[in-house]
Amino acid sequence: EEQLVESGGALVQPGGSLKLSCAASGFAFSANPMTWVRQAPGKGFEWVAVTNSGGGTTYYGDAVKGRFTISRDNAKNMLYLQLNKLTTEDTATYYCANCWMQYCYSGSSKQGTWGQGTQVTVSS
Repeated sequence: EEQLVESGGALVQPGGSLKLSCAASGFAFSANPMTWVRQAPGKGFEWVAVTNSGGGTTYYGDAVKGRFTISRDNAKNMLYLQLNKLTTEDTATYYCANCWMQYCYSGSSKQGTWGQGTQVTVSS
């Protein structure tokens, strides 16, 4: 069974940093691109970062470019997202998924395998 488990979400002050982790199992992690997707309260899905299977190619959504960094450790079947310079606009549930960018969802429907999500709340 394909499974993704996110962790690392927390309450953090504006300007702070956080690192999210995603543990993968049940599929060939090193052969799959991986995406971080977030959903803010009352809003739709938004992909924020994607990496190809080897980790050498990454892309970021405009809202997080220059502040977030995606990385992966294929030896450990782990995906990460470093979040810096957080703002209240980053408050959301963050998911990892084994898919590519906006193709991870269609409207409110998830495509591919997703984790259960981890909550990031940015507030003073």
